[in-house]
Amino acid sequence: MKLARLGEGAEIFHTLQGEGVSVGMPAVFVRLALCNLHCIWCDTDHTWNFEGTPWKHEKDAVAGYAKYRKEDVIIELSVGEVSELVREFGCRRVVLTGGEPLLQEHELLELIRLLREDGQEWFFEIETNGTKMPGDGMAAEVQQFNVSPKLGNSRMSEATRLNSKVLESLSKTGKAWFKFVIQGEGDISEVTSIVEGLGLPRDKVILMPEGRTVAELDKVAGWLAGRCRELGFRFSDRLHVRLWGDKRGF
Repeated sequence: MKLARLGEGAEIFHTLQGEGVSVGMPAVFVRLALCNLHCIWCDTDHTWNFEGTPWKHEKDAVAGYAKYRKEDVIIELSVGEVSELVREFGCRRVVLTGGEPLLQEHELLELIRLLREDGQEWFFEIETNGTKMPGDGMAAEVQQFNVSPKLGNSRMSEATRLNSKVLESLSKTGKAWFKFVIQGEGDISEVTSIVEGLGLPRDKVILMPEGRTVAELDKVAGWLAGRCRELGFRFSDRLHVRLWGDKRGF
């Protein structure tokens, strides 16, 4: 498996889920490397913004920021090695994230089934951008899909960032929650158009402010919470940012 590297090991850590419908729940995060998208504001750009790629990122304007060398930010482990690292935490709620974890679906399915061999009750969340169709096996094994369709504020074309067929299919599983990252009022109409156009259940739509600092979150959170009340959408903050800032491994 290709995982994001953190220090000398893999970015596998025990924390509280910071976003979405499971916010505040203790969980083990397994961060996979590689992504098929390239959001301008992405806070896990170490999983895709590699040397030699043409993608832009808002941190390009920050002095000292540079694209990553793959060997510095990717570590390869066997499925068995990953399962042992997960078991060490003694927590059976696992969030498989990225990057885009469904790019390594075969390995993920093997990991899930290996962990379940102990006969204990496990709960698996997959965080996905909603452009990759999970197979029937994955849909059966996973309890929750945290789907984050990308809006125009990600600075990608609609054809790149949205796959209506996949979003509709995920919705039909009954296991999907749809989280949209919001920067400004203009994003709200785009969300509404997607939700109504695809018939997504409004009670499973979550709006979350974009931001990697508390100050950035606060610029959006207040008015966004009000808009969620008006429109019947859920609101999600970014708990991990408020607790630990823009740090990896939390």
